[in-house]
Amino acid sequence: MNREKTHLVLIPAFNPGRLLGATVEGALANWSDVWVVVDGSTDGSHDALAAVGKPGMRVIVLPRNGGKGAAVLAGARDALASGFTHALVMDADRQHPEDRIGAFMAASMASPGSVICGKPVFGPEAPLVRRLGRLLSVGIVRMETAGRGPADPLFGFRVYPLAPLVRALGSGRRGRRYNFDPEAAVQLAWAGAPAINLEAPCRYLDRANGGVSHYRYLGDNLRMVAMHARLLLELLAGRRGAPNP
Repeated sequence: MNREKTHLVLIPAFNPGRLLGATVEGALANWSDVWVVVDGSTDGSHDALAAVGKPGMRVIVLPRNGGKGAAVLAGARDALASGFTHALVMDADRQHPEDRIGAFMAASMASPGSVICGKPVFGPEAPLVRRLGRLLSVGIVRMETAGRGPADPLFGFRVYPLAPLVRALGSGRRGRRYNFDPEAAVQLAWAGAPAINLEAPCRYLDRANGGVSHYRYLGDNLRMVAMHARLLLELLAGRRGAPNP
């Protein structure tokens, strides 16, 4: 197991259910520093993490739910203050492949200015409507970034360089909820951070197997539409779209 102290695993978690502990154990089996940001959870899922008791594990508890992006940014700021420079962000429900952590971290160390982006490989259990629905976001982000963004802007298994991430999204209220992944993809591409795409198997678990989704189809889809409208207007106005010097 690599003990590189510049990179850590960051897991935002809001009421993730019973799979949180297995996710953390899997991450710790593949990386030494694993932080969980509890985003105002009320289901008690993080209570058992104290029993894990492994060096390098840290639990940050936020008092209220602010959304995935807010949790990632809170963890990113603390990680920078602790001397880390990069974080692999992954979901708390075992959707993302813990056994790919090492390969993604190695790619980040080889190209520290890049964002290492997961290109999801879906199994047969992945809902067709989900896979088809991603195509629109892929096309819009490709246009917004002139093809410099990730292969899948909605897939959150990524290694971020933390300082550019906080500079891009640390102020204001952009990308605080489920719109974090595509917002971060576009903003970092505009800031000149290349995207390196690596394949990553993606699991879809139903409720019977512990799967949990907090996606609000109306509210979160409207938030996505508003985000892309803003980004496209900035692009058309010439304020963004080319890497910063």
